[in-house]
Amino acid sequence: MHNASMGTQNLVGGAWLAEHYGVQLVMPLLVQSRVGGRRTTQVAQGITTQTYVESMRPTNNLRGHLTFHLKHEVLHLELLWRAFGKIKVQELLDWVADEPSGQYAKRAGFLYEWLTEQELAMKTSMAGSYVDVVDGQKQVAASETLALLNRRWRVRNNLAGTRAFCPLIQKTPEALQAMALDVPQLLQALAAEFGQDVLMRSAVWMTLRESKSSFAIEGEGDQLDRIQRFADVLARRTGQGVWPLDEASLAQLQSEILGPRVSLQQFGLRQSPVFVGEVVRFHEVVHYVGPPFEAMHAMLEGLKVFLERTQGQSSVMRSAVAAFGFVYMHPLADGNGRVHRFLINDVLRRDGVVLAPMVLPVSSLISSHAADRRAYDDILDTVSGPLMRAISGHYSFAPSNTAYADGIQSNFVFKGNEVAQPVWQYLNLTPHVVYLADVLERTIREDMREESRFLRNHAQARSAIKAIVEMPDAQIDRVIRSVQANQGKLSNVLSTEIPLLTDPALWSAIVQAIKDSFNDNG
Repeated sequence: MHNASMGTQNLVGGAWLAEHYGVQLVMPLLVQSRVGGRRTTQVAQGITTQTYVESMRPTNNLRGHLTFHLKHEVLHLELLWRAFGKIKVQELLDWVADEPSGQYAKRAGFLYEWLTEQELAMKTSMAGSYVDVVDGQKQVAASETLALLNRRWRVRNNLAGTRAFCPLIQKTPEALQAMALDVPQLLQALAAEFGQDVLMRSAVWMTLRESKSSFAIEGEGDQLDRIQRFADVLARRTGQGVWPLDEASLAQLQSEILGPRVSLQQFGLRQSPVFVGEVVRFHEVVHYVGPPFEAMHAMLEGLKVFLERTQGQSSVMRSAVAAFGFVYMHPLADGNGRVHRFLINDVLRRDGVVLAPMVLPVSSLISSHAADRRAYDDILDTVSGPLMRAISGHYSFAPSNTAYADGIQSNFVFKGNEVAQPVWQYLNLTPHVVYLADVLERTIREDMREESRFLRNHAQARSAIKAIVEMPDAQIDRVIRSVQANQGKLSNVLSTEIPLLTDPALWSAIVQAIKDSFNDNG
């Protein structure tokens, strides 16, 4: 949890709370504080280590160190979820009674009740002005106008989610840069270079490419009918209707993606346990365990609330939370990966960042190269890796299957909910925001630019060939493909189909026209 060299006697804030209450964190504190010789800040692997001078040392109790955590560090809900189950509640009550107008006492009391769902037996009413629960300068919070006033604690509840699902996005320099990515400007630059008509013509291709690449990520890139079905869903459903995060809309989306020929007995939220894994030498290898199916309704509602309460904020951040929050929940028995990637474009479209009919082929970039696929796996592993290490020994496979209400039969047994619950509910999605911004930028600057260049050059080649000989577009397209595939040689198939092309001068002129059209180094 913390660096042993820090010295436990000099831990302050969240690190002290974890040490003092014997909290075993699955996800590390993003800000770890100690008292040392001089004031320093070090950042390594996403963790900020803060060293404060002796005069900053807080009182050595819950009040002192929780105040320090709330004031100087990034709010860590997993820490508080676990610590609040171990504190002496009277100590918290005494703090609240002593400081009824104190902002940190208010925030601590509110967070205790919010996380534990247990009401404190306060003898005094809180006083003074309302204060924010979350420091919006340090992490993503609800948009200013969407904070909820809590009269009991005199706080503005600006937590972006709900108790069941409230992800953390720390406003690191990298995350702020990612959240500032101007997707419309990137698309406008593309339109300025190639023309809006070329960009719009590419939309159909991009939709199909996104579908094909989405299946490729799952090792099913040769399933043509399924690819076309998903492409149709992307074209019709992206940004349409209500958020696809309730049971009815998810069931409809899932049925359209999977089609009618499925082994599932019902569409919609799973009613069975789920894990992501593979069989190696006849043994199941588990890479990730999803939350219990009983939690799905509440967690998806939390994700929906997050999207509602962060309206007007970075669409890159919102799409990352929607997509990765969904895939970590794994709420469906089948189709989670495709819905996960669908949600990226869905949020961007709803936010008006990417206009219809455009679909950004993000899956294409993820699946194109081994390094990009590894990067995708690595970003998923930022949560699944620590979680799986923590729950090792908490899952097993029973000798026989259990039949669940959704028709799934499984022998997977998981008894680690207490360990995993606050990880599932309070995901740190900061790295995922940074990752998605990079994917979006490269998709537009590289993949879409390359496709737009190809379409422009292809249109130029069509026009150039028509200036030489009248021919239907379908035939011209076959000629272009043949010339590029055969290094300018006339194939037997084409010479038989279109005898006119056997004229050496005519064929030479067509080949040259195609070469000139595609001779583009821009």
